[in-house]
Amino acid sequence: MNGALPPGLHWAEMQAEHLEAVCALERRAHAHPWSEQLFHDSLQAGHQAQLLLCGGGTPAVAAQPVEAEQPALRPPDGRWLLGYFVAQTLLDEVHLYNLAVARARQGWGGLLLQRLVADAQAQGAQTLWLEVRASNQPALALYRRAGFESVATRQGYYPAAGGAREDALVLRLCLQPLRLPSAQLEPAA
Repeated sequence: MNGALPPGLHWAEMQAEHLEAVCALERRAHAHPWSEQLFHDSLQAGHQAQLLLCGGGTPAVAAQPVEAEQPALRPPDGRWLLGYFVAQTLLDEVHLYNLAVARARQGWGGLLLQRLVADAQAQGAQTLWLEVRASNQPALALYRRAGFESVATRQGYYPAAGGAREDALVLRLCLQPLRLPSAQLEPAA
């Protein structure tokens, strides 16, 4: 995957001062958003949390509609928040907990996934895992384009409208082939 960003886009580590803008995007992107405390706890736990930002004082063309749609998506550094992800590395696995973009079909979700995959591979991770609502067709399409495969269903995993529950699909992306030590076979007696 190509790690180069288009001109005007930047990566930043999510920090506490970004949480107001992150939570504004979270509320906009998800029917059942994470709380600010959950983001704060993730940062305190050392989870990987990356922001995709645009521009400086003047937003790039791609982000201009974001300004009109949601002025709260501007962190204190003056750039525009286009998306973010939160993930955790456990041994040789990475688990994606949250990903959101300010506007669909701009390629920002794909850029976030490329960054996550590149970081996971650099850490030597073998597998990237995530759960996604079974009804979230745009997210499923993004993850399938990135090579994820569905491996299980978690019944009633997510809260849904009216107190109901919605299933989650468990998706996996194999990052690197498992390297097993060569076995020395002894001749049969």
